[in-house]
Amino acid sequence: MIWQFKQILYAAQRRVPLATIADTSNPSVRALLNAHVSGSGSLPPPGAPDEYAALFEAAYPAEKDRRTFIDGMIGGAKPAYGHLALAALFKAGHAHLVWTTNFDHLVADACAQTYGTTKPLSVIALDAPELAAEKINAQQWPIEIKLHGDFRSRRLKNTSDELRHQDAQLRDVFVDSCRRAGLIVGGYSGRDASIMDAFEAALERPGAFPGGLFWLHRGEDEPFDRVTRLLELAHAAGVDCGLVRIENLDEALRDLVRLLPDLDTTALDSLGQKQRWWTAAPALTGKHNWPLVRLNGIEVESIPTNARRIVCGIGGAAEVRDAILAASADLIATRTSGGVIGFGSDQEFRRVFAPFDIEDFDLSVFEDRRLRYDSGERGLLRDALVRGLCRAHGLNAKRRRNIHILAPHNPIDEQWAPLRALVGPVRGQLDGGTVQWREGLGIRLDWADDRLWLLVDPRIDTEDDGSVASRAKAADFARERTARRYNRDADKLIDFWTGLFAGENVRALEIGDGIDASFSLGRRTAFSYRVTP
Repeated sequence: MIWQFKQILYAAQRRVPLATIADTSNPSVRALLNAHVSGSGSLPPPGAPDEYAALFEAAYPAEKDRRTFIDGMIGGAKPAYGHLALAALFKAGHAHLVWTTNFDHLVADACAQTYGTTKPLSVIALDAPELAAEKINAQQWPIEIKLHGDFRSRRLKNTSDELRHQDAQLRDVFVDSCRRAGLIVGGYSGRDASIMDAFEAALERPGAFPGGLFWLHRGEDEPFDRVTRLLELAHAAGVDCGLVRIENLDEALRDLVRLLPDLDTTALDSLGQKQRWWTAAPALTGKHNWPLVRLNGIEVESIPTNARRIVCGIGGAAEVRDAILAASADLIATRTSGGVIGFGSDQEFRRVFAPFDIEDFDLSVFEDRRLRYDSGERGLLRDALVRGLCRAHGLNAKRRRNIHILAPHNPIDEQWAPLRALVGPVRGQLDGGTVQWREGLGIRLDWADDRLWLLVDPRIDTEDDGSVASRAKAADFARERTARRYNRDADKLIDFWTGLFAGENVRALEIGDGIDASFSLGRRTAFSYRVTP
């Protein structure tokens, strides 16, 4: 058997949709990208076979940026059930060769877990296409061949032009291998013209697909026209073939594993034992229900994949902020050990940091391990999210160490009427105007349960004249105004602020070039409840 896999950028495993590259349902986003697609003048319609490649090329024209993006997306991914099932089939001799359009290392990782070593699997990418025929002819099974390149390779193929010029040597080996065995295609849509051309070229050879050609198709929608045409050509050529509808690839392989009793399922069993199964707590119904604790966190469901990175001679984070302020640039940036990272127009970045002798200009990937603590990367994300929330809701923001204080820019605006109904006046002054105050909130990002949360803390925002006396008056007023806000009132305030932000898709800058920051927020706050023994 020959297996082929395609899961674009492992979006499901990283909870990062393709909209990270471009929100294809958003007309303004498509219009911005259309203006930057060289030559064609427009992007293909949503769902078109070449949509993925066109979006990738428009978002990241430089090969170096595409490699950085892919590396960040799949660098921390772990083998799923399907990868371990394939490795078990390899070990039992039921499968020998996998052709993949993925860039990742997951098949190799699954084989390492199943075999206990990395030696058995031969991995061939675009850097060494001549090895493909040698390994197959020598039957040095198992073999994984990457038609679009390994993510560590410098020859990644993931744009329209690159896909149209698929490596000729690998294509010839693929066509030749189709005369030796059957082919099962799973988890692959049939988008790439070069690969579909190779399928059809294989059918022109006598004795193609002696073990049959079976295409596993997920969902009820019809496959792409190229897939339907391929199966029609195969049927006309007398090949045993068909479209097999499945729920998903993992479940299809699970059913296959159950039919083959001679498999080594040690790694699969281990995955089942390690897998954490949990479900979200159900929404409350009625007045009498189980006790719970209302939390003040909204899940940050998606964050930017990467930021612009600049290596130059500037100093620390304070110097970066000063340089941006001095240049009156609309940038959000900070300094990390890897260089200056941030969001904004590439032209603006070069203008601001050119005086500091730019040595490198590429992308920085946000890694989970750097978001688990109050790092520069997490601070940058908070700055960007705050910018987006302020733009969307007419708020002002102040930075206070690891939090931001937000308050209405125009407290008398009608949008703040629900807040006034809860707390009364939402602004005022003390001591003849030396202290100004507004109802507001503190927000910060925190890491829990392997994800980021936006924490909301209603509080009073004050401005004083800097004297010790006015500061004391401001602190006393804020303490007295909030001291009697017990659970019921605090819950209503949290509900107001989280309801204002929940379910939003936020963009920090709304720029048409460079790197912007996009966030998606959950639709309700977290809460805990007592589990009945």
